[in-house]
Amino acid sequence: MVKLRLKRCGRKQQAIYRIVAIDVRSRREGRDLQKVGFYDPIKNQTCLNVPAILYFLEKGAQPTRTVYDILKKAEFFKDKERTLS
Repeated sequence: MVKLRLKRCGRKQQAIYRIVAIDVRSRREGRDLQKVGFYDPIKNQTCLNVPAILYFLEKGAQPTRTVYDILKKAEFFKDKERTLS
């Protein structure tokens, strides 16, 4: 099973996170299938690769709670509903 989850990067006390599609059995810092965005909590920036995220969600990938909240905050699901309707 594939999940969309955060992978920690950056320096000590200055973490940024990559949003990656990764196998459930892999560690947090393990090998990912694809990078689909990043999130910087310090600067409150988010960059998303929307086609890649849609691809993995259509294939059955489950976002973690934190990634779901990031996508919801970026109004990702509102756009998805518009394109599907």
